[in-house]
Amino acid sequence: MLEFLTLLAREAAPVEFERPLLAARQSGAPAAELAELEEIKIAALRVRELLERRRRREEELSALYDTAGDLAGLRDLDAVLRAIVHRARTLLGADVSYLTLDDPERGDTYMRITDGSVAASFQTLRLPAGAGLGGLVAVSGTPYATAHYGNDPRFRHTAEIDSGVRDEGLVAILGVPLLLGPTVIGVLFAANRTERPFAREEVALLASLAAHAAIAIDTARLLTETQAALAELSEANDVIQAHSASVERAAAAHDRMTALVLRGGGVEDVAADLVDVLGGALLVLDAQGRTLATAKSSSWAGGEPAPEASEVASAVAASRAEGRSVHRGDAFVAAVAAGADNLGALVFHPSHQLEGADQRILERAAQITALLLLFRRTVAEAEGQVRGELLDDLIAGPLRDEEGLRSRAARLGVSLDEPHVLVAAAGELRQRALSWARTFAATRGGLAAGRDGRIALLLPGSDPAACARTVAKEMGRALSRPVTAGAAGPACSPAEVAPAFHEADSCATALIALGRAGDGASHTELGYVGLLLGDRRDVPAFVAAAAGPVIDYDARRGTALLKTLEAYFAAGGSLSRAAESLHVHVNTVTQRLDRISHLLGADWQSPPRALDLQLALRLHRLRGPLST
Repeated sequence: MLEFLTLLAREAAPVEFERPLLAARQSGAPAAELAELEEIKIAALRVRELLERRRRREEELSALYDTAGDLAGLRDLDAVLRAIVHRARTLLGADVSYLTLDDPERGDTYMRITDGSVAASFQTLRLPAGAGLGGLVAVSGTPYATAHYGNDPRFRHTAEIDSGVRDEGLVAILGVPLLLGPTVIGVLFAANRTERPFAREEVALLASLAAHAAIAIDTARLLTETQAALAELSEANDVIQAHSASVERAAAAHDRMTALVLRGGGVEDVAADLVDVLGGALLVLDAQGRTLATAKSSSWAGGEPAPEASEVASAVAASRAEGRSVHRGDAFVAAVAAGADNLGALVFHPSHQLEGADQRILERAAQITALLLLFRRTVAEAEGQVRGELLDDLIAGPLRDEEGLRSRAARLGVSLDEPHVLVAAAGELRQRALSWARTFAATRGGLAAGRDGRIALLLPGSDPAACARTVAKEMGRALSRPVTAGAAGPACSPAEVAPAFHEADSCATALIALGRAGDGASHTELGYVGLLLGDRRDVPAFVAAAAGPVIDYDARRGTALLKTLEAYFAAGGSLSRAAESLHVHVNTVTQRLDRISHLLGADWQSPPRALDLQLALRLHRLRGPLST
C-alpha cells in the first residue's frame, strides 16, 4: 500500500504501478495477497487518472483565464490570436494548431495563424466553402473531428487541400467554428501527425478557445472602427482649425519675414521661419541644385528629402512660367528668381495639406530668399574683388609698402608672414572659373585673382605639389574641363609672393608643353625641366629627388652603386663594358643594378628618368666645388 502511495506522490507513469505486483509474484506471494495488490493497483491508477484529469482541468482553466486577460488588454490582434492558437496546441498536446478566417470577397477561408507548422504550402492554404474538414466546419458551423483525414469519406477532398495536408504530414484533425452570433467567421484547428481520436472534453476546450478568438477579432474590429471614426472627427476638426488659422498664419509669416530681413537674417533663418509657420521639411537649393540650407519642424516625422535633380529642374521651370509654386508628388516647389536670373528653388515637403494662403507664404519666402541671395552674391563679389586686388598688388610689384599690404591682408584674415603656396591654373578659364577660385581660396583663408588668362591662388600651406594637384582636380571637376595647375613656394613674406607665382606660372606652362595638361605639379616634380625653369635653382633638392636613395645607400653601406650607375651610363647601357671599366664580374653589375631598381623603382631606366638621373649624378660630383 505504501509503495503505491509513493508512486502517486511522485506522479509516476502508469507502467510503474505494475512493479509491486510483479515483485510479489516473483517472491511467491499467495493468491489472496496478489488479488489484494491487484485491487490496490487499480484503485491507485483511478486516483492517478482523477488527479491527472484535475491537473489538466486546472491548466485549461488557467489558459482560458490568461486568454481572457489578453482580451482585456487587447492591443495587438495578431499577438492575441497567436497566444490562443499556441495554447490550443499545448493543452490538447497536438503537433500543429492553426486558425483560418473567412474571406467574404472570395467566398473561402484562408490561413491566418499557424503554430508548429513546417510546410510553406500548408501555411498559405485556402479552403473553398464546404471543401475539406475546415470548409465543412465553416459552412455548417459544427465541430468536426477525424482520426485519419485522408481515409475519411465524410469530407470533400480536393487536390490542393490534400497536397497541403500531406506536405504537413497531418493525419488526425479537429476543427471548431469561430462564431459571432449565428455567423461563422473562421475555424480553429488542432491536428496530429499520427492517428488519434479526439475526446469530447478536447472538443469543448477547443470550442472555448475559439469563442475567445471570435471575441478578440470582433473587439479588434470595433476598436478599429472606433479609432477610424475618431480619426475622421479629429481630421475634420483639424481642417476647420487650419482653415480659420491660415489667415492669421499668413499675416504673422509676412511680418516675421519682413522683420527678419531688417535684422540682417540669412537664408537659413528664412527656412527655419517657414517650417515653423507651415510645418514640414524644406530644402533651399542654389541654381546648380546644391543644398544651401535645410530646415525641419518638430512635427516632421519623415526622413531627409532627396529630390531628383531632373524633377526639380522641371518644377522650377514650371514655377517660373506660372509665376507661383507648383505641386510635384508630395512636395511644393517655388522658384527663387530675380527677373531672368535663376537663383535656385525652395523644395517644401509639408506635414499637412497646404491651403491657398499657405502656398502664398511659401511664394513670399521664395521672394525674400531671392533678395537675400542677390545680396549675398553682391557681398561675395565685392569681397572677392577686394581679395583679388590684394593678390594682384602682391604679384604685380614692386612692393613699396609691405606693412600696408600686411595690414590689408590681416583685415581679410590672411597672414602674409605664414607659409603660403602660389598656384597658377591654366586652361579654358572664364568668369565662372574665377568665381570658383575665389570661393575655394576664401574657404581656406587664401586669396584668388585672375591674371593674364591664368587664375592665381595664394593658399595656406607648405606643400606646393599637393596644392597643385588639389586645385587641378577640384577646379576641373567644377568646370567639367581639364585644368592644369603649377605651384611653387612656400612664400613666407609679401616679397616672396611674386617670384613664387612666376615660378608656378612657368611650371604650368611646362606641364602643358610636356603633354601633362590637366595635371598639377611643382617644379620639383618636373625633373631637370623644373631645375631649369625654377627661379630658386634648388640643386640639392633635384639631386635628392632623382638619386637620393642611391646616395644615401652608398653612404650607409659603403657600396659603389653610384660608380656602377656612372659606369653603366658611360658604357651606353652595356653590362659587359660597365663590368670591364669597374674591374668586376658582369653578375656583380647585374646585382648592383637590381639593388638600384629596388631603391629607385623599376622605371629608372626610362628615358625621362634616366636623363634626370644622369644629370643628378653629374651635379652630385660638382656639388662640392659649386657649394664653395
